[in-house]
Amino acid sequence: MNRFSIATGVVALLALGAGAASAAAPAAAQDAEKEKCYGVSRAGQNDCAAGPGTTCAGTSTRDWQGNAWKLVAKGTCTDINTPAGRGSLTPIANR
Repeated sequence: MNRFSIATGVVALLALGAGAASAAAPAAAQDAEKEKCYGVSRAGQNDCAAGPGTTCAGTSTRDWQGNAWKLVAKGTCTDINTPAGRGSLTPIANR
């Protein structure tokens, strides 16, 4: 292998790394515009970490479960009304 081939390969790898890093930035920005909202998901439609008895996304066992959350647009959680009450920024104990 000559020096030119090695240099070309290194440049190609650096370009791929830069592209991957810029693709991750929009996802992080989107997450910053969202917040966890407890008590607003239907059974099996929660996002991750729903508390005792659940392991991750989609594992809540009942509608409006107080320890199950969904990501919602920042600033909208407590305006969400469900048949069991409003959304909460913290887990809801008796739901």
